Amino acid sequence: MSHTPSTGVTPDGFAFRPLHPLRDAALLHRWVTHPKAAFWMMRDARPQDVEHAYLEITEDEHHHALLGLLGDDPVFLVEHYDPAHRELAGLYDPEPGDIGMHFLVAPTDTPVHGFTLAVITAVVAHLFEDPAVRRIVVEPDVRNTAVHALNAAVGFVPEREIEKPEKRALLSFCTREAFEAAVAKAVATA
Repeated sequence: MSHTPSTGVTPDGFAFRPLHPLRDAALLHRWVTHPKAAFWMMRDARPQDVEHAYLEITEDEHHHALLGLLGDDPVFLVEHYDPAHRELAGLYDPEPGDIGMHFLVAPTDTPVHGFTLAVITAVVAHLFEDPAVRRIVVEPDVRNTAVHALNAAVGFVPEREIEKPEKRALLSFCTREAFEAAVAKAVATA
């Protein structure tokens, strides 16, 4: 499945652009090696390792990377992939319309309450802009309780734990309907 990145602005003011590995490598290196990005598993990466990893992603027809912008400032990273070919290949039975997703919010010394929830909401909405996407799949580390709570807030439902080569992961799914219900509930309780 191919997802063409749009450059529209979300209701929260976020925009998406394709990641440029050579131009963005220094920025990404700061993000992925930051202590708050421990679950990204690149803490010891050198700048050239980050550049190489994202060059591979941008050249891969089944894996894509985008930067999320607020104004002109990059504030988060999104990866999406075809789980039948990357990350989860052989670990579950993919359905037509499945797309895998990872996201990473840039580290900051001045956190804004609700920002990460706004980011994941924008990311999920962005992926569902593609009518071919029927379900988003995530596989965060089982120890990453903060992301499990964020996932639940936007409609992800855990299915089971799985063993990946690099971690024990919580396989979770979000349908378009579950996302829309979660967003409607959040609006109603705001």
